[in-house]
Amino acid sequence: MKVFVTGATGFVGTAVVQELLANGHEVLGLARSEESANKLIAAGAEAHRGDLNDFESLKAGAEASDAVIHLGFVHDFTRFAEMCELDGKVIETIGEALLGTDKPFLITSGTALFSKDGIIVETDRSVNPHPRIATENAADAVAAKGVKVAVVRLSPSVHGKGDIIGFVPTLIRLAKETGKSAVINHGNNVWPAVHRLDAAKLYRLALEKTFESGTRYHAVGEQGIPLKDIATEIAERLDVPLVSLTDKEAAEHFGWFTHFAKLNNLTSSEVTKAALGWNPEHPTLLDDMENIYLSEYK
Repeated sequence: MKVFVTGATGFVGTAVVQELLANGHEVLGLARSEESANKLIAAGAEAHRGDLNDFESLKAGAEASDAVIHLGFVHDFTRFAEMCELDGKVIETIGEALLGTDKPFLITSGTALFSKDGIIVETDRSVNPHPRIATENAADAVAAKGVKVAVVRLSPSVHGKGDIIGFVPTLIRLAKETGKSAVINHGNNVWPAVHRLDAAKLYRLALEKTFESGTRYHAVGEQGIPLKDIATEIAERLDVPLVSLTDKEAAEHFGWFTHFAKLNNLTSSEVTKAALGWNPEHPTLLDDMENIYLSEYK
């Protein structure tokens, strides 16, 4: 099938495009610049000029394709709430173009929206007032209109070669800048993780399966890695002390990243694995820290 992909030249999007092309699909990738368009063409995809603020371009891309994967998001954290609202509008716009068709529409969310005692599962719905919930709310609204929608919830850490702005690179930069690798209240909280190539395969499998509209899939290869394990690896490789901070100290050390450093997000993907026949097979997060993220410090 021909798949319209937003965020097609991003860290996850690039892997998704490669996965689709390698399995016989065509890709129409949204490109906001000449550089992005050239990258898509070089990869074997077709470039569709426009951006997430160009609603007419989004409609045209959806109408010209057999399916849509929405991976794009404007990562402007100075206007985060506004960008979350925009994501909801993007989903509504693409949904309008798909009304009356049976074209599958995969939307990207995150497991980090959820926090509860015990393990998070695919049937969980968030009551968190976090701005990013606009994405899942928009997905449900579009599904209610009859569009064939599924939501892929990415792990907080999507890791692999080429990751320069994710959670682990952020922790490494903070450790280098401050001279210490830090956790909050002993770092027993956990992050799920998934390799970008495993996540890309999940998108492709979901696209090829018949699913009930409103379905959630969890792109989770490891259901929970203690932050203290990640921070310890960083401390040892950078030869800096590992410290446990109080909540007050954490705000000063982590700044905008404090919420994520506190995140406790134990998450299952057992339902997803069973539904899609998805079996993560690429390196773990700690393996990638050893071989990619911290390799220059050997």
